[in-house]
Amino acid sequence: MSRIWKLLEQAVANGASDLHIIAGLQPLQRIHTVLDGMAGESPLTDEEAEAAVRDILEDEQYKVFLERRDLDFSAALPSGSRFRVNAHFQRGTPALAFRAIPPKVPELKSLNLPDVAIDFANLPQGLVLVTGETGSGKSTSLASMIDYINHRYAFHVITLEDPIEYYIESDKCAIEQREVGTDVTGFHTGLRHVLRQDPDVILIGEMRDLETISTALTAAETGHLVLSTLHTNDASATVERIIDMFPGAQQNQVRSMLANTLKGVICQRLLPRIDQPGMVPVTEVLVMTPAVRNCIRESRVFEIPNIIETNRAAGMHLFDESLKRLFFSGTISRDEALSNARGPTELARALSA
Repeated sequence: MSRIWKLLEQAVANGASDLHIIAGLQPLQRIHTVLDGMAGESPLTDEEAEAAVRDILEDEQYKVFLERRDLDFSAALPSGSRFRVNAHFQRGTPALAFRAIPPKVPELKSLNLPDVAIDFANLPQGLVLVTGETGSGKSTSLASMIDYINHRYAFHVITLEDPIEYYIESDKCAIEQREVGTDVTGFHTGLRHVLRQDPDVILIGEMRDLETISTALTAAETGHLVLSTLHTNDASATVERIIDMFPGAQQNQVRSMLANTLKGVICQRLLPRIDQPGMVPVTEVLVMTPAVRNCIRESRVFEIPNIIETNRAAGMHLFDESLKRLFFSGTISRDEALSNARGPTELARALSA
C-alpha cells in the first residue's frame, strides 16, 4: 500500500476531519478544528507529493487535472471510509486536500440544528438554502434532510453534487445521485435536464452561477422542493447575493420570484464543544413571512435582521441568540461565543446577566 493510502487510514484512526498533503511539510491533519502535523511523519518531498496525486487519481482523471490544474473528486479506502478530495498545484507542485465523509448519513435530529430544519424538509415545494463558509457542515445538513425525506415520502429525488459525498440508499424515495464531471458536465446543464426527469425534490450541491440560480428559482416556482447551498454568512447576505447575481434590469423580477419561492434559510458554522469532544453548529434562521416577502420585493433587505430578531416565535433567530443558548447550556466557551458574535459588546452583557 502506498504512503498516501496509509496516511488516509491513519487520519481515519485519529478521527481527523481533514488531511492535507503539501510538499515541504509534514502531512497535516485537522482534529476538532486544530490543524497539526501527523506525529512520526516526515515532510513530503516534491516527488512524494507528485506520487500521492498519481496514486489517488485514475489515468483519465490525472490528464484532466494536468489540464485544469484543479480537480474535485471522491476517494474511498477498502474499509469503506470515504473522502471528498481536491487536487491542486501550489508553487508548481501538486497538493491534496481531503475531507472525511462520515460512513452514514446522520439523522437530522442528531445534528443539533434548530427544529425548523425538519419543517423545511417537510415542505411540498419551494427553495430552502443552507449557507455558510467552507467546512461549516452544509453538505451534512442537506444530506440529512434528504435522508429524512427518504424515510417518509414516496418521492423522486435527484441530487447534483460535486462530488457525491454521502451515498443515500433509496427507501420510500427513488433517489438518483448525479456527480458533476462523471454523470453530468456541470450544475447548470444537469439542472436544466433534471427538470425533464419528473423530480419531486432536487438537491443542488452549490448554486455557483447565474444560470444555476435562475433555473433553481424556476424549479422551485413550478412545484418542486429545491435544496441548495451558498457561501454566505447570514440570511440577509444570502438574499442579497442571489439578487446581485442578476443584471440590474432583471433584479425587480428576481426579487418577486425570490419572495414567492424562498421558504427559508439556515446559516451555520461549526464551533468546538467544551462539554464533549466534537463540534456543534451555531445557526441563524430565516423563515419566510409576509413581512420578509415585502422586504425582498421592495428592496429593503437591510431590515431582515430586525424582522428575525422580533419573530422568534416563527422559528427565527440571529447568530448571537444561538451563541447565547449554546453558552448557557454549557456547550461552548465564553471566548468562543464572543469571538464569533456579530455584536460582541451586546453579547458580553447578555452572557454576564
